[in-house]
Amino acid sequence: MNNTKVGHFPPAKRFGLIVHGVIILILAGISTWEFFNLTLAPVGPTFVSYLLAALLAFAPIPFFGYRAYALLRADYYIDRDSLAILWGLRVEDIPLTDIEWVRPASDLSHPLSLPRFRLPGAVIGTRRHMDLGAVEFIASDSRKLILVATSKRVFAISPKDMVSLVRTFARATELGSLTPAEAKSVYPSFVITQAWESPVARFLWVSGLILNLGLVVWVGILIPSLTQIPIGFNAFGAPDEPTSSVRLILLPFVSASMFVIGVFAGLYFYRWKMQRPLAFILWISSTLCAVLFLMAVLFLVGAPI
Repeated sequence: MNNTKVGHFPPAKRFGLIVHGVIILILAGISTWEFFNLTLAPVGPTFVSYLLAALLAFAPIPFFGYRAYALLRADYYIDRDSLAILWGLRVEDIPLTDIEWVRPASDLSHPLSLPRFRLPGAVIGTRRHMDLGAVEFIASDSRKLILVATSKRVFAISPKDMVSLVRTFARATELGSLTPAEAKSVYPSFVITQAWESPVARFLWVSGLILNLGLVVWVGILIPSLTQIPIGFNAFGAPDEPTSSVRLILLPFVSASMFVIGVFAGLYFYRWKMQRPLAFILWISSTLCAVLFLMAVLFLVGAPI
């Protein structure tokens, strides 16, 4: 984007930040409470239920935290060369010469279909429109949408001052471009949304999650029914000296940690098309590790004490 700015038009942020902040506080409170109960609960089904509740409450916090960060950083800029959309780590810089028209979404004869999962301050996603084709929403308020049409796709944005943005765009177009601008499209580095669109990635993530949750539940059921269990084997392949069965809980924790690390490491490589095979190798390995940990529990339970 050129340094000669004609104007910037931020979206409405206050209500969306409040909503996301409340959601994060509620989830953090639930997770903290469940972890506190976990320290007081006896090992067994109650222990496992507290553990699962704490993990499930904590898991969405990074997602909502990023959404809040993206809204806080969100802005729309117009200069004599381009229109820039900033939304967290998402950057879309559109040369004014590539923009075919700009108008409110309320002018459409067929209303837009909004993203399925949306909250105040986070109307994010892509939907298809019967007349416009693909429409990417990068907005905070579904009631104040402006459409920016290019030859490739249409963007739906929501500046707080809709009228001023349209007027500024018209004035910048009349003034003409100072220097040729290049289109730029940057997505968040962790590309979770892009990776989720891959059926293979979805299958590996969901399978690994189910396997790890199943491992936690199985171990939680086994521990009360066992007094001692051998953890590991000696150099000759014989089971080590038996120890307290509570230590069996280490296996699902290690498995889950390796799964999470594998998922995020794979997302790092998924950003580049040439290195995406590495991402799938990591995700396959993470899922296979969960299978191996399940087999390890099976062998340990069946080993003679």
